[in-house]
Amino acid sequence: MSDIISGVLLLAGATFMLLAAVGVVRMPDLFTRMQTTTKSATLGAGSMLLAAALYFGDLGVTTRALAVISFLFLTAPVAAHMIGRAAYFVGVPLWKETIVDELRGHYDRRTHDLISNPTMPITRDGNTTESSN
Repeated sequence: MSDIISGVLLLAGATFMLLAAVGVVRMPDLFTRMQTTTKSATLGAGSMLLAAALYFGDLGVTTRALAVISFLFLTAPVAAHMIGRAAYFVGVPLWKETIVDELRGHYDRRTHDLISNPTMPITRDGNTTESSN
């Protein structure tokens, strides 16, 4: 039974990894590529490691697999956030069909400060999302 579950987890992990690879090629800009690879690759690697832990059933393998899964789930989103933030701050362009830019109007390029205020996110045409509905 554990062989079947391991096989299903391995297949699911491979599918997630394939989707991540396709996303890197198909997505139009850095930000959407990052989102695709962070989520899909993390789930894919986690599923594959869980399959290995279940298949071998050894305490050492299981401990290492769970440690790597924990590390991936903790560091991948933080790394993607930092890369995305740096890319936005240096002016990497958004995809031309991006509708809402939530940082527009909240970031001072001179001081690199984010300004928090209760206004609604601004769309590409300069309107708030509340007024565009």
